[in-house]
Amino acid sequence: MIQESHKAGEAPQGRRLGKRLEELALAFFLVMTGALLLAPDAWIPEGTWLAGTGAILLGLNAARHFHGLRVHGFGIVAGIAALAAGSGRILGRDHLFIPILLIVWGAAMVIKSLVGTGKSGGAVSASPEGQCR
Repeated sequence: MIQESHKAGEAPQGRRLGKRLEELALAFFLVMTGALLLAPDAWIPEGTWLAGTGAILLGLNAARHFHGLRVHGFGIVAGIAALAAGSGRILGRDHLFIPILLIVWGAAMVIKSLVGTGKSGGAVSASPEGQCR
């Protein structure tokens, strides 16, 4: 059985599990996207891709939580927004709130990134020796 990663000395195992879960989510996303591209348009309601993407993001974070790993708030909010927007399209009940929320949220992220907050947000950072870690 997989042990929880927040116990002392098990952080590398937790990182490996988190990476595996993210790879699985990406694989589901690619399979879903490919299958939807191959299917005739008449078979797939508009909004299916968006709802599927939201379900995958929420499923990833549920799996992370189940295994005692840190969940990502961004993924949860993005998953809920995508699932809500896609489901609204599928059911024919589009609401302007979700697209406007996504636009404002994305614009705020761009502005925050351009202005900078003093925190390192990137996964790659240079060490004092000039090498990337």
